[in-house]
Amino acid sequence: MEIKRRKSRVIKIGDCLIGGNNPVAIQSMAKTKTSDIEETVRQIKGLEKAGCEIVRLAVKDDADARAIRKIRAGTNLPLVADIHFDWRLAMVAIESGVDKVRLNPGNIFRKAQIAEIVSAAKLARIPIRVGVNSGSVHSARSARGGRVSVEAMVRSGRDYIKILEGLKFKDIVVSLKASNVPDTIAAYRKIAEFCDYPLHLGVTATGSAFLGAIKSSIAIGTLLSEGIGDTIRVSLTDKPEREVFAAKGILESLQLRRFGPQIISCPTCGRCEVDLVKIVEELEERLSTMPACLPARQGPLTRPLKIAIMGCVVNGPGEAKEADIGIAFGRKEGVLFKSGKPVRKVSTGECVDILLKELGT
Repeated sequence: MEIKRRKSRVIKIGDCLIGGNNPVAIQSMAKTKTSDIEETVRQIKGLEKAGCEIVRLAVKDDADARAIRKIRAGTNLPLVADIHFDWRLAMVAIESGVDKVRLNPGNIFRKAQIAEIVSAAKLARIPIRVGVNSGSVHSARSARGGRVSVEAMVRSGRDYIKILEGLKFKDIVVSLKASNVPDTIAAYRKIAEFCDYPLHLGVTATGSAFLGAIKSSIAIGTLLSEGIGDTIRVSLTDKPEREVFAAKGILESLQLRRFGPQIISCPTCGRCEVDLVKIVEELEERLSTMPACLPARQGPLTRPLKIAIMGCVVNGPGEAKEADIGIAFGRKEGVLFKSGKPVRKVSTGECVDILLKELGT
């Protein structure tokens, strides 16, 4: 199935272009105190190595905002200043060289203050993200359990966009994040019909790595499959690199991006006579330390490189034949397949080394 992307205008964030026909970009957030420059730069470098393309920084006070200048000198990744409550922090962040500003309509909503930020953003030639979050919508809550309605989220985003447009500003990115999947999907669908600005997808406060990745995958994956979304962030209560790995998995699953070989492996059952879990984990670990097989910002896939690791004789040989390279295991050993043809038998102890050698690593 070919995904037909929603038509959105192109916005530049540092050296990263989003919207239009540009690849869906991966964003994460440094989880350090921004004024701790050394630690923040260290974490950004880790994110970049993992495949992150845009990094957001929490700007809580003046020290955070001013630290951006030195952080900017320590990385080439586009930096986004996350601004809440105090509009003046946006001004300092822009002066410090940030590549985009995220404003929360729930706590920065006075038109005179927004106008000052817009004026500075125009001079710096940087975009503004209208970052609506269900936990801080500046409007009446619905009667249903006090939860903010989808309509309130969309209205908040639309009203803010109109303010920016009234100030002759259209370098806009939009996000509407709820903490539950149905509301997130509904909100993005509605705002996608209202404007052609690039949409930054995400679910807020998803929880731990396992459950958070599931919630994010359902919401983000659903929207991307409908052609909605230009950047994504998987929010997890975990290390930021885990967010990037999850985001890459979502994009690869929908064949929107390619970051390296795709591993196909069976879930194992009573017929499996080798420790397949250990083999797959070792292969993933060793592949993760390799440079990406293709440039990070490649567009839609043509045909991804597939590695099959199968644990029994039922589906194993068929899956291995369909992959570029694979092993179908029997008892203690397996058959190596390459380009659909059996090559030779391999033992479990040497299988990972052989696969990596065949890949040319």
